[in-house]
Amino acid sequence: MKQKYDIALIGLGVMGQSLARNIASKKYRVLTYNRTTKVAADFIKTYGNDHLSYEKELKNLVKNLESPRKIIIMVKAGEAVDLVIQELLPLLSKGDIVIDAGNSLYSDSIRRSAELEKKGLHFVGMGVSGGEEGALRGPSIMPGGSKESWKALSPILKKIAAKDFSGKPCVTHVGADGAGHYVKMVHNGIEYGIMQMMAEAYQVLRMVYGLKADKIAEIFRKFNQGRLKSYLFEISVPILERKDDLKKGYLIDSILDKAGQKGTGRWVAIDALQRGATLPTITMAVFARSVSAQKEDRMQLSKLFKKPKTQAKVPLSKFTELLESALYAGMISSYAQGFELIALAAREQNWKINFAEVTRIWEGGCIIRADMLNFLHKAFMQAKGKPVHLFTIKEIRAALQKELKAWRQVVAQGAEMGIGMPCLGSSLTYFEDITSEKLPANFIQGQRDYFGAHTYERTDKKGVFHTPWSNLDL
Repeated sequence: MKQKYDIALIGLGVMGQSLARNIASKKYRVLTYNRTTKVAADFIKTYGNDHLSYEKELKNLVKNLESPRKIIIMVKAGEAVDLVIQELLPLLSKGDIVIDAGNSLYSDSIRRSAELEKKGLHFVGMGVSGGEEGALRGPSIMPGGSKESWKALSPILKKIAAKDFSGKPCVTHVGADGAGHYVKMVHNGIEYGIMQMMAEAYQVLRMVYGLKADKIAEIFRKFNQGRLKSYLFEISVPILERKDDLKKGYLIDSILDKAGQKGTGRWVAIDALQRGATLPTITMAVFARSVSAQKEDRMQLSKLFKKPKTQAKVPLSKFTELLESALYAGMISSYAQGFELIALAAREQNWKINFAEVTRIWEGGCIIRADMLNFLHKAFMQAKGKPVHLFTIKEIRAALQKELKAWRQVVAQGAEMGIGMPCLGSSLTYFEDITSEKLPANFIQGQRDYFGAHTYERTDKKGVFHTPWSNLDL
């Protein structure tokens, strides 16, 4: 009798192919399918073996899987996922598991989970971070869904995941229904913020200090040898050092300054606004990409407004020290905002998310993997994984207090020199506001009550009050 396969994977784009190869390399039998059969045939011709094959029809794919069937979908988020699920439904049996490993919106995962549960099926919305290389060599994996589905999938997922700083697999059961995709969405938002802060550092070094790409690479290399050690700083060095193949100079200077985005950062910003969460750094990172896309407008307006030409007040050697401190503090602030949003969503969606575990599985495989995450993991471990605000943890408070002066100085110098710092600046503003006993919102409440009788609360008495500010109230 022909041996059945352990798991199936539908959708052989770059990520799908890499993930299929990763699973097969761990000696699990993987059966693949792609709507365009030639893609699947060519893939198997190149990489196929006893553990990796393909089927031309979905019914045969399902038929040749061990029960309960485990089927990973890796197609474009949105309608395409629903279409694949609809095709699969008549072929599945009670207890089978459908896994969406794409960048789907978490609310879609909540809906799909409820729909499949009614049919006796398990749905897993699974975030996968690490790009093509991570999918192949070991990604950070964030599965949501039922405990039963986690029990069935965990042996495979633990084998294919990256390793954290202690050598444990970078995968955990994040929570029910859409929790996995939600955490992946916030992960991507934090990624937006960190990348933008690094870009702001690059901008100051080239515009204020006039450094060439290779000199900035030297500074970033030094940063990557210390507390800012991370995947993003690691890849930034060869990016800055790469010579242009088409003309003299560095490639980075010929790359158009228009940043793209696929939507996950925007999803986080919208979700934060809808929940009433405070997420300025990630939101400003989205806006920074949007304004970068307005290239023609920027070129026109740059001719009308000249930038300051004053000399930098701080020597370069000293400024790089300040910049390292500002980036470190700004990134902690960005993480704090992201986890504040996750905590709020977890309460509203009734997800039991372990923050220490989330930081741990981000230590390896994912795009934002960094030494800082081990620091955050230990901090959350002291809080027993509970959703406390990062700034309340003793070690985090000490770190921020140490870097605060430099953080303020860098943002101030950027403003003085005409350099926009949407993320370093907004992360600092968030810190200043969230740690302030008194904010000027009382002034706003006075205005709201004046023009709209919106009422206000008092500091010395309980209740809701309205003042007759004008003759119209008399």
